[in-house]
Amino acid sequence: MADHYEVLGVSREATPDEIKKAYRRLARELHPDVNPGEDAAEKFKLVTHAYDVLSDPEQRQRYDLGGDNNPFGGGAGGFGGFGDVFEAFFGGGGARAGRPRSRRERGQDALVRVTLDLGDVVFGAHRDVEVDTAVLCETCQGSCCQPGTQPVTCDICHGSGQVQRTVRSLLGNVVTSQPCTTCQGYGTTIPYPCGTCAGQGRVRARRTVSVDIPAGVETGLRLQLPGSGEVGPAGGPNGDLYLEVTVTPHEVFSREGDDLLATLEVSMPDAILGTTTTIESLDGPVELEIKPGAQSGEVLTTRGRGITPLRGGQRGDLRVGIHVVTPTRLDARERALIEEFAKKTKAPGPRLAEFHQGLFSKLRDRFRNG
Repeated sequence: MADHYEVLGVSREATPDEIKKAYRRLARELHPDVNPGEDAAEKFKLVTHAYDVLSDPEQRQRYDLGGDNNPFGGGAGGFGGFGDVFEAFFGGGGARAGRPRSRRERGQDALVRVTLDLGDVVFGAHRDVEVDTAVLCETCQGSCCQPGTQPVTCDICHGSGQVQRTVRSLLGNVVTSQPCTTCQGYGTTIPYPCGTCAGQGRVRARRTVSVDIPAGVETGLRLQLPGSGEVGPAGGPNGDLYLEVTVTPHEVFSREGDDLLATLEVSMPDAILGTTTTIESLDGPVELEIKPGAQSGEVLTTRGRGITPLRGGQRGDLRVGIHVVTPTRLDARERALIEEFAKKTKAPGPRLAEFHQGLFSKLRDRFRNG
């Protein structure tokens, strides 16, 4: 192992100023920028390590007492100096620098809210959705350059996107890499950016996206349309478009799962005698039969006239709850007929029955359990 004093060409009694002058002289002769030879590079490492040790009073004292302060051996043998180790990790000694960044990046996702009515939910719907987003620049087609020009290799990093910096420390020369500030790490610069998109390769615009919304959606559901979001910088791939669904309440029908619910008002005579009626559902007329003696809260079910499930399958049912309407205004003759009917039927008077929370609670329970 080389002696540090011999490497610098000074005596063991040399002053700190003499050590510094000797190092500067040798560094000017052996620095890789001045002397690119391999032998000069190895000597430069030895000179730098020797100076690091002898310029520090504590390290020099330990060295004079027999310590080497270099557990890996000198630059001429073993694993080389600490500088060699750090250069291997940080890009020195011929290590490859990282690749330059790509200007093309994936675009961001977009979110659009779409409002549907309950009828759209039964079978699905088609919508043309307006999206205010980023689209490909038609002038440069994503190249970011004026037509007829192209990016040029950065003259600072020479296309690598990285610049290296050598830092001298007690451990030797440490070479670090960092993104080139001139080209922002892209490895190229654009001397003539596109005037339409200001060198971005994309512009803001409103476009129309045609969407087929499946049946069975509900409020709060988000539909993903891959690749329908904004275009990325420099014409990069599009992000995704998300449609958030809101279903407006219907005046007549409501939804429970895949079933449609409705309430049918029936007059007292029709409830007593029974009748048939036709109602207009969300997808056409439906005939209902009201049997004699119908009671409020009974549910009439029509199979397969509800909502188509989101993931396919058999449609739900249309469930119509009966609400018998009691007349509130009677003329003398009507009242006399009702009184005669009451005498003949000998109907019992009012009495306590099973507890419930009202007619509409009863209807709701019937809907769920009917």
